[in-house]
Amino acid sequence: MAPDSNAGAQAQISQFLAAWADRDPTARDRLVPLVYDELRRLAHHYMRGERAGHTLQTTALVNEAYVRLTGIKGLQWSDRAHFFAMAGTLMRRVLVDYARHRGRDKRGGGVSVTSLDDHAVTSQPSIDITALDEALERLATVDPQQSRIVELRFFAGLSVEETAEALDISPATVKRDWATAKIWLHHELTSR
Repeated sequence: MAPDSNAGAQAQISQFLAAWADRDPTARDRLVPLVYDELRRLAHHYMRGERAGHTLQTTALVNEAYVRLTGIKGLQWSDRAHFFAMAGTLMRRVLVDYARHRGRDKRGGGVSVTSLDDHAVTSQPSIDITALDEALERLATVDPQQSRIVELRFFAGLSVEETAEALDISPATVKRDWATAKIWLHHELTSR
């Protein structure tokens, strides 16, 4: 997509989100075609490291996250980044809930992800989603901002700039905290 049309699409998403928050009954339906592909891309990213034969599919993850998004009452969407941050958070919750419910395996119920970004943070072939969730909860007690950055970058798929905007911090702070959080999580996930 060309930069101008991308900016236009982002503005249109923000416009529909504002209308949805203002209880426009048609806004949500107009929003879906604009965000669905991006939500599928995020879901596919999370699902690519699963075990063979996993029953939760990408479409089901998108649909469940979307149902949860639409069930949030009174939320004022600030913009596209805020929407995708919330979608990523809800996808995290769906995956963790699914892993805990499926609990057949020792940990994680077979749901795993391959890395925290394009560069693996562990020497493990995959990261147990439940273990990652628990590590993020521990990180939140130590440094809530770093935990939120991981959630936005990894689970919501936001760029450094979008994460900075969503948290109202500088991109340099996001980069620094992202790097520190990955090191911390690597230690947490490999020392247990």
